[in-house]
Amino acid sequence: MDTKREVNTVNFAAYREILAVGSVRRLLIVAMLARIPHAAAGVLLTLHVVKSMELDYAAAGLVAAAVTIGIAIGAPWRGRMVDRYGLRRALIPSVIAEVTVWGTAPFLNFQLLLAAAFIGGLFAVPIFSVVRQALGVMVPPEQRRTAYALDSMGGELTFMIGPAAGVMLATNNTVLGLVVIGVSASLAGIFLMWFNPPTRTGHKGSYVSVGGVLAEPSDPVEDQQAPDLTGKNIIARWWGSTHHNLRWVNIAVLAILATSLGAGLVLTGVNVGMVALMNFNDSTGDLGIVFLFWCGASIVGGVVYGALKRSVNPLWLLGAMAILIIPMGFATNAWTLGLLSILPGLLCAPVLTSSAEHIADLVSEKRRGEAMGWYGSSMTIGNAMGAPFAGVMIDRIGPWAGFVIVGAICAVLAILGLIVMAVWRRRNSTAVQSQQPDDLDDLLGEPDPV
Repeated sequence: MDTKREVNTVNFAAYREILAVGSVRRLLIVAMLARIPHAAAGVLLTLHVVKSMELDYAAAGLVAAAVTIGIAIGAPWRGRMVDRYGLRRALIPSVIAEVTVWGTAPFLNFQLLLAAAFIGGLFAVPIFSVVRQALGVMVPPEQRRTAYALDSMGGELTFMIGPAAGVMLATNNTVLGLVVIGVSASLAGIFLMWFNPPTRTGHKGSYVSVGGVLAEPSDPVEDQQAPDLTGKNIIARWWGSTHHNLRWVNIAVLAILATSLGAGLVLTGVNVGMVALMNFNDSTGDLGIVFLFWCGASIVGGVVYGALKRSVNPLWLLGAMAILIIPMGFATNAWTLGLLSILPGLLCAPVLTSSAEHIADLVSEKRRGEAMGWYGSSMTIGNAMGAPFAGVMIDRIGPWAGFVIVGAICAVLAILGLIVMAVWRRRNSTAVQSQQPDDLDDLLGEPDPV
């Protein structure tokens, strides 16, 4: 019997150990603040198209879709540039594009705005992937879960602040608001370049575990010199290595990417369902109560999950969250909806934390930036699919369908993922054990007891 799997204890002291490291603490704060401009941009763009340009919400949806597609395509590419050329040089195009695109976007007609939105998403500062990649080398592997949980909780706070900031900017002037967003996003990129967190083990600022305590290497390796970054050379290098860039992809990694897609589908579907259900009951003014329960539960769940001794399979977490959102469709007011959101909300941050943790474990450091980019893209695709799909179900069936059908689909997705992984594990047990037995056992095995 494997005694290591007998119990999964909770250790809240892990947070104290991580937050005691100044560089990690600063990175988490920088990440939370740097995400605010993008969190505010979605609401601000919608209000700009509808109010300032006097177009309909369908047009606003097209602009949002253009940004989403740009981010989904750009995130893996930006992550690959970080892997190949280092953080500072890889962020230069993003810093320039953010202020240029969003500084000019308010003055464009609708067709040009669509193009600008796509370019803005394509070159967006890759905050999510960079921070997760940096945390992966700034703390030892056994403490990544706690670090990722802290980052997920910071993200929850960001998405509570960002949309409200976007509405406040739009109230005054959407044109000025978009310019402010561009400048702020560009400054976030500059600050990230100045902070320059490590993205590889051995780089200055990375950490190793000494006796279970975070410690800085006594002789950190300086960043390697990046190759020539002339435009022709970058294109040639990128194109020449295209066929070798996905060697890190296997069934285990695809399962994690599917998990993040499902998580994005659930989260956006739930948000649309909440708005629709409250609007159906003429209680839109009480939406704040619902989001308080939902986000608060997610933060609590993130705190507990980050303190666990062992990881939990993200497919199990996704399946449980998807099943638990189904009863939310039968709520009748803000308080019942809020209370029913507590249980699935508790699993929100853990799903994101666990999936990011497994990506970091399954992919080598030299490909981790690209892998984190694909992880972000799969979640972005899920987000893009969730809102319109839930909207169609709500329009054709009723507000409850936004929860029930989305939850059922994602539960089936999680179950299929578990079945595929179990079959694949049996057929490839020898190869899997010879490669990464510990990491893949955590991913493919039975859920750890909490």
